[in-house]
Amino acid sequence: MNPQEIARLMAAHSVSPDVQVTQTRYRLELARTWQIPDGARVLEIGCGQGDMTAVLADLVGPHGRVVGTDIAPPGYGAPVTVGDSARHLLDGPLGDRIEMRYETDALTDDVGTGYDLVVLAHCSWYFASADLLERTLAKARELGARLCFAEWDPQPQRADQVPHLLAVLAQDRMGETDGNVRAPLTRATLLAALGSAGWQVERIGDVDTSALQDADWEISIALKEAPDGLAKELLRQTARASGNVPLPAYALTAR
Repeated sequence: MNPQEIARLMAAHSVSPDVQVTQTRYRLELARTWQIPDGARVLEIGCGQGDMTAVLADLVGPHGRVVGTDIAPPGYGAPVTVGDSARHLLDGPLGDRIEMRYETDALTDDVGTGYDLVVLAHCSWYFASADLLERTLAKARELGARLCFAEWDPQPQRADQVPHLLAVLAQDRMGETDGNVRAPLTRATLLAALGSAGWQVERIGDVDTSALQDADWEISIALKEAPDGLAKELLRQTARASGNVPLPAYALTAR
Protein backbone atom coordinates (compact mmCIF):
# COMPACT_ATOMS: atom_id res chain seq x y z
CA MET A 1 0.00 0.00 0.00
CA ASN A 2 1.06 3.62 -0.43
CA PRO A 3 1.12 6.08 2.51
CA GLN A 4 -2.34 7.46 1.69
CA GLU A 5 -3.90 3.99 1.65
CA ILE A 6 -2.32 2.98 4.96
CA ALA A 7 -3.17 6.32 6.57
CA ARG A 8 -6.85 5.88 5.72
CA LEU A 9 -6.86 2.74 7.90
CA MET A 10 -6.08 4.86 10.98
CA ALA A 11 -8.87 6.35 13.11
CA ALA A 12 -7.02 9.67 13.36
CA HIS A 13 -7.25 10.06 9.58
CA SER A 14 -10.87 11.20 9.95
CA VAL A 15 -9.73 13.93 12.36
CA SER A 16 -6.57 15.19 10.61
CA PRO A 17 -6.04 13.43 7.28
CA ASP A 18 -3.01 15.47 6.18
CA VAL A 19 -1.27 14.93 9.52
CA GLN A 20 -1.94 11.19 9.42
CA VAL A 21 -0.60 10.84 5.89
CA THR A 22 2.58 12.71 6.89
CA GLN A 23 3.09 10.54 9.97
CA THR A 24 2.43 7.35 7.99
CA ARG A 25 4.80 8.36 5.20
CA TYR A 26 7.56 8.92 7.76
CA ARG A 27 7.05 5.51 9.33
CA LEU A 28 7.05 3.87 5.95
CA GLU A 29 10.48 5.42 5.33
CA LEU A 30 11.67 4.09 8.69
CA ALA A 31 10.49 0.61 7.81
CA ARG A 32 12.23 0.78 4.45
CA THR A 33 15.54 1.59 6.12
CA TRP A 34 15.02 -1.47 8.33
CA GLN A 35 14.23 -3.69 5.32
CA ILE A 36 11.24 -5.50 6.83
CA PRO A 37 10.99 -8.95 5.18
CA ASP A 38 7.81 -10.46 3.84
CA GLY A 39 6.34 -13.06 6.19
CA ALA A 40 8.19 -11.75 9.27
CA ARG A 41 6.89 -12.19 12.80
CA VAL A 42 7.28 -8.82 14.54
CA LEU A 43 7.00 -7.64 18.14
CA GLU A 44 6.47 -3.89 18.41
CA ILE A 45 7.15 -2.40 21.84
CA GLY A 46 5.45 0.95 22.45
CA CYS A 47 2.90 0.64 19.65
CA GLY A 48 0.76 3.59 20.80
CA GLN A 49 -2.07 4.27 18.36
CA GLY A 50 -0.61 1.91 15.79
CA ASP A 51 0.99 4.29 13.28
CA MET A 52 4.04 2.04 12.98
CA THR A 53 1.98 -1.11 13.49
CA ALA A 54 -0.07 -0.49 10.37
CA VAL A 55 3.02 0.05 8.23
CA LEU A 56 4.69 -3.08 9.59
CA ALA A 57 1.55 -5.14 9.00
CA ASP A 58 1.40 -4.02 5.39
CA LEU A 59 5.06 -4.87 4.79
CA VAL A 60 5.06 -8.33 6.40
CA GLY A 61 2.26 -9.39 4.08
CA PRO A 62 -0.58 -11.86 4.62
CA HIS A 63 1.76 -14.54 5.99
CA GLY A 64 3.38 -12.21 8.56
CA ARG A 65 2.27 -11.20 12.02
CA VAL A 66 2.67 -8.02 14.11
CA VAL A 67 2.11 -8.04 17.87
CA GLY A 68 1.97 -4.51 19.27
CA THR A 69 2.38 -3.90 23.01
CA ASP A 70 2.08 -0.74 25.09
CA ILE A 71 1.93 -0.04 28.81
CA ALA A 72 -0.76 2.62 28.24
CA PRO A 73 -4.40 1.82 29.05
CA PRO A 74 -6.84 1.76 26.11
CA GLY A 75 -8.28 5.12 27.17
CA TYR A 76 -4.94 6.96 26.82
CA GLY A 77 -4.41 9.47 24.05
CA ALA A 78 -6.13 12.34 22.24
CA PRO A 79 -7.94 13.30 20.07
CA VAL A 80 -8.34 9.54 19.47
CA THR A 81 -7.56 7.09 22.26
CA VAL A 82 -5.13 4.25 21.63
CA GLY A 83 -7.93 1.74 22.21
CA ASP A 84 -10.25 3.33 19.67
CA SER A 85 -7.41 3.59 17.18
CA ALA A 86 -6.55 -0.09 17.66
CA ARG A 87 -10.14 -1.20 17.17
CA HIS A 88 -10.38 0.83 13.97
CA LEU A 89 -7.16 -0.65 12.62
CA LEU A 90 -8.12 -4.20 13.57
CA ASP A 91 -11.44 -3.83 11.75
CA GLY A 92 -9.61 -2.94 8.53
CA PRO A 93 -7.98 -5.12 5.86
CA LEU A 94 -4.74 -5.53 7.85
CA GLY A 95 -6.49 -6.56 11.05
CA ASP A 96 -6.02 -10.31 10.62
CA ARG A 97 -2.21 -9.86 10.79
CA ILE A 98 -2.23 -7.66 13.89
CA GLU A 99 -2.61 -8.17 17.63
CA MET A 100 -2.47 -5.13 19.94
CA ARG A 101 -2.08 -5.53 23.70
CA TYR A 102 -2.43 -2.51 25.98
CA GLU A 103 -1.51 -2.34 29.68
CA THR A 104 1.22 -4.79 28.68
CA ASP A 105 4.90 -4.48 29.58
CA ALA A 106 7.21 -6.54 27.39
CA LEU A 107 9.74 -6.57 30.23
CA THR A 108 7.48 -8.33 32.72
CA ASP A 109 4.47 -9.74 30.82
CA ASP A 110 4.32 -12.76 28.55
CA VAL A 111 4.40 -11.41 24.98
CA GLY A 112 5.70 -14.55 23.30
CA THR A 113 9.14 -15.35 21.90
CA GLY A 114 10.80 -16.33 18.65
CA TYR A 115 10.15 -13.08 16.82
CA ASP A 116 12.13 -12.26 13.70
CA LEU A 117 12.14 -8.57 14.61
CA VAL A 118 11.62 -6.43 17.69
CA VAL A 119 10.68 -2.83 16.87
CA LEU A 120 10.90 0.29 19.04
CA ALA A 121 9.92 3.35 16.99
CA HIS A 122 10.04 6.72 18.75
CA CYS A 123 8.98 5.25 22.07
CA SER A 124 12.22 5.10 24.10
CA TRP A 125 11.72 8.57 25.61
CA TYR A 126 8.40 7.37 27.05
CA PHE A 127 10.20 4.99 29.41
CA ALA A 128 10.20 6.07 33.04
CA SER A 129 13.99 5.81 33.29
CA ALA A 130 17.07 4.98 31.25
CA ASP A 131 17.59 1.89 33.41
CA LEU A 132 14.10 0.60 32.56
CA LEU A 133 14.79 1.10 28.86
CA GLU A 134 18.12 -0.74 29.07
CA ARG A 135 16.49 -3.68 30.86
CA THR A 136 13.76 -3.77 28.20
CA LEU A 137 16.40 -3.77 25.45
CA ALA A 138 18.11 -6.69 27.18
CA LYS A 139 14.78 -8.52 27.40
CA ALA A 140 14.20 -7.86 23.70
CA ARG A 141 17.29 -9.95 22.92
CA GLU A 142 15.49 -12.93 24.42
CA LEU A 143 12.37 -12.23 22.37
CA GLY A 144 13.68 -11.62 18.87
CA ALA A 145 16.61 -12.09 16.52
CA ARG A 146 16.92 -8.53 15.22
CA LEU A 147 16.21 -5.06 16.62
CA CYS A 148 14.79 -2.16 14.60
CA PHE A 149 14.99 1.12 16.50
CA ALA A 150 14.32 4.81 15.79
CA GLU A 151 14.35 7.89 18.01
CA TRP A 152 14.82 11.64 18.07
CA ASP A 153 18.38 12.90 18.34
CA PRO A 154 18.48 15.72 20.92
CA GLN A 155 21.48 17.32 19.22
CA PRO A 156 20.12 19.91 16.76
CA GLN A 157 21.66 20.12 13.32
CA ARG A 158 20.09 23.53 12.64
CA ALA A 159 19.35 26.57 14.76
CA ASP A 160 15.60 26.39 14.04
CA GLN A 161 15.47 22.94 15.69
CA VAL A 162 16.44 24.43 19.07
CA PRO A 163 12.83 25.18 20.17
CA HIS A 164 12.00 21.48 19.88
CA LEU A 165 15.04 20.69 22.04
CA LEU A 166 13.97 23.30 24.61
CA ALA A 167 10.51 21.70 24.72
CA VAL A 168 12.14 18.34 25.42
CA LEU A 169 14.34 19.80 28.16
CA ALA A 170 11.38 21.59 29.73
CA GLN A 171 9.31 18.37 29.79
CA ASP A 172 12.28 16.48 31.21
CA ARG A 173 11.86 18.61 34.36
CA MET A 174 8.23 17.55 34.87
CA GLY A 175 9.12 14.57 37.08
CA GLU A 176 6.65 11.68 37.14
CA THR A 177 4.28 12.13 34.23
CA ASP A 178 2.44 10.16 31.57
CA GLY A 179 3.59 12.57 28.88
CA ASN A 180 5.66 12.03 25.75
CA VAL A 181 9.03 12.86 27.31
CA ARG A 182 10.10 11.09 30.49
CA ALA A 183 13.72 9.95 30.05
CA PRO A 184 15.22 11.43 26.87
CA LEU A 185 18.60 10.00 25.89
CA THR A 186 21.33 11.18 23.57
CA ARG A 187 22.27 8.99 20.65
CA ALA A 188 25.59 8.11 22.32
CA THR A 189 23.87 7.06 25.55
CA LEU A 190 21.40 4.91 23.64
CA LEU A 191 24.16 3.18 21.70
CA ALA A 192 25.97 2.45 24.96
CA ALA A 193 22.74 1.01 26.40
CA LEU A 194 22.37 -1.24 23.36
CA GLY A 195 25.90 -2.54 23.87
CA SER A 196 25.26 -3.18 27.55
CA ALA A 197 22.08 -5.05 26.63
CA GLY A 198 24.02 -7.31 24.28
CA TRP A 199 23.02 -5.86 20.92
CA GLN A 200 25.53 -5.24 18.13
CA VAL A 201 24.54 -2.43 15.80
CA GLU A 202 24.54 -3.40 12.12
CA ARG A 203 23.73 -0.08 10.53
CA ILE A 204 22.65 3.39 11.66
CA GLY A 205 21.65 6.48 9.76
CA ASP A 206 19.76 9.77 9.91
CA VAL A 207 16.15 9.99 8.75
CA ASP A 208 14.37 13.06 7.41
CA THR A 209 11.94 14.50 9.98
CA SER A 210 11.38 17.90 8.35
CA ALA A 211 7.74 17.28 7.38
CA LEU A 212 6.63 16.08 10.83
CA GLN A 213 4.42 18.06 13.21
CA ASP A 214 5.95 16.72 16.43
CA ALA A 215 7.90 19.88 17.29
CA ASP A 216 4.69 21.91 17.43
CA TRP A 217 3.03 19.25 19.59
CA GLU A 218 5.91 19.03 22.07
CA ILE A 219 6.25 22.81 22.30
CA SER A 220 2.54 23.15 23.05
CA ILE A 221 2.76 20.54 25.82
CA ALA A 222 5.86 22.14 27.34
CA LEU A 223 4.38 25.65 27.38
CA LYS A 224 1.18 24.40 29.04
CA GLU A 225 2.49 21.79 31.46
CA ALA A 226 6.22 22.09 32.13
CA PRO A 227 7.44 23.88 35.27
CA ASP A 228 8.90 27.35 34.89
CA GLY A 229 12.63 27.47 34.32
CA LEU A 230 15.27 28.53 31.84
CA ALA A 231 14.27 26.03 29.15
CA LYS A 232 10.64 27.13 29.24
CA GLU A 233 11.58 30.82 29.32
CA LEU A 234 13.81 30.43 26.27
CA LEU A 235 11.14 28.35 24.58
CA ARG A 236 8.63 31.19 24.95
CA GLN A 237 11.14 33.53 23.33
CA THR A 238 12.15 31.32 20.40
CA ALA A 239 9.22 29.12 19.38
CA ARG A 240 6.95 30.00 16.49
CA ALA A 241 3.18 29.84 16.79
CA SER A 242 3.32 26.90 14.35
CA GLY A 243 5.65 25.35 11.82
CA ASN A 244 8.50 24.67 14.24
CA VAL A 245 11.20 22.42 12.80
CA PRO A 246 11.56 18.99 14.45
CA LEU A 247 14.80 17.65 15.85
CA PRO A 248 16.73 15.18 13.72
CA ALA A 249 16.16 11.48 14.21
CA TYR A 250 18.12 8.31 13.60
CA ALA A 251 17.23 4.72 12.77
CA LEU A 252 19.26 1.57 13.30
CA THR A 253 19.22 -2.17 13.16
CA ALA A 254 21.07 -4.49 15.54
CA ARG A 255 21.55 -8.20 16.22
